[in-house]
Amino acid sequence: MSTGNAVGRDRLGPAGDDFYAALMAAHEGLSFEESAALNARLVLLLANRVGDLAELKALLAAAKR
Repeated sequence: MSTGNAVGRDRLGPAGDDFYAALMAAHEGLSFEESAALNARLVLLLANRVGDLAELKALLAAAKR
């Protein structure tokens, strides 16, 4: 995966709404702490899926903006 212009580009299209709904459903009924832990686990799983440190750093920088 290259860092170029791909950072922030919508790759899910209409499925993005479905993912958001699934994400919200995953958090349903969780306490703040449980929700934060779920987010942390999800970030680590997605980072392992991306598997490219430069890409991950670019994504972190984009998320801070």
